[in-house]
Amino acid sequence: MAETIYLDYNATAPIRESVMEKVLSVMKIEGNPSSVHGPGRRAKAIVEEARTQVAALVNARARDVVFTSGGTEANNAVLRATGAKTLIISEIEHDCVLAAAKTSGLETKFIKVDANGTVSIDHLKSLLAEGPEKPLVSVMMANNETGVIQPIQQIVEVSKEYGASVHCDAVQAAGRLEIDFASLGLDYLTLSSHKIGGPQGVGAVVLAPTAPLNAFIAGGGQELGRRSGTENVAGISGFGVAAIEALSDIHQKAKTKALKDRLEAELREFANDVIIVGDQAPRLGNTSCLIMPGVKGETQVMHFDLNGIAISSGSACSSGKVKASHVLKALGFDDDIASCSIRVSLGLNMSDSDIDAFIAAWKKLYDRTQKS
Repeated sequence: MAETIYLDYNATAPIRESVMEKVLSVMKIEGNPSSVHGPGRRAKAIVEEARTQVAALVNARARDVVFTSGGTEANNAVLRATGAKTLIISEIEHDCVLAAAKTSGLETKFIKVDANGTVSIDHLKSLLAEGPEKPLVSVMMANNETGVIQPIQQIVEVSKEYGASVHCDAVQAAGRLEIDFASLGLDYLTLSSHKIGGPQGVGAVVLAPTAPLNAFIAGGGQELGRRSGTENVAGISGFGVAAIEALSDIHQKAKTKALKDRLEAELREFANDVIIVGDQAPRLGNTSCLIMPGVKGETQVMHFDLNGIAISSGSACSSGKVKASHVLKALGFDDDIASCSIRVSLGLNMSDSDIDAFIAAWKKLYDRTQKS
């Protein structure tokens, strides 16, 4: 059976060989990190080494990294445990942020985006000028569906003028953009291990030294009392290895961008009605959100799967749902057009032949459904 061409790195990146080796070696070590005996101290040292490695990925202090079970828990923790009274979030946030805001019981305001999916700074200013009580602004660094990069520096500067705290979901940006948490002036930043080739089920909240974060899981007081529960030592160790390797991989991002640019250029040349979402805005070098008018996203996903190519329709966390992307609707696309989108996300292991195979499969589907 032919090996699948994997073009769904934004859903989860293939786990790195070095990560698997590290996780396996750690799983052979006994000891609870909270125990004071030798094995416990060794387990604790493994966790702290990984904390330093994850901090290095975003230029933060190790002591300001709180491990979680993933990006979803990390985002929920920030929205619920920082003492905010009002949430101001963009319309294009990940489902876990939207759902956490909805169930938080807090007043929530939504920042509009333009036709390319870039947050409106003017609208953010107008929302802050209304004088919301103890506001927390939450805007992702790069959108998981379109790859559009947000003006985080401007968002922080405007928010601070009004005394707001700022959270940035950097789950898709980490390892693809250089992130300097210290200089950005953020209060909170969230990460996920499996997006950078680490194990699934591990993430982190990074917080500024003075930023409050109340206990969001009560228990034995692990993670300085913020997130209780015995640490996932093996998973955390793998996260650390993935963080260091992802940091060193950033210099190779031009290769991935070149492949993405070629893919988009050839589709444009072949079909003048293909829509490449966010193409007039800065985007991640690995992400293309493509609309083939008249062909539902789930139909396209099945077609590519039958041709041995793995992609997704919108966010992988909700790709089983047959509904139009809330991200594309926020950009002004109607339900019919928005439901015809797919996401192609590349990794460093991609080759020209992988892109050739995708283009050929896309053209085959287009010819069958668009031309008469």
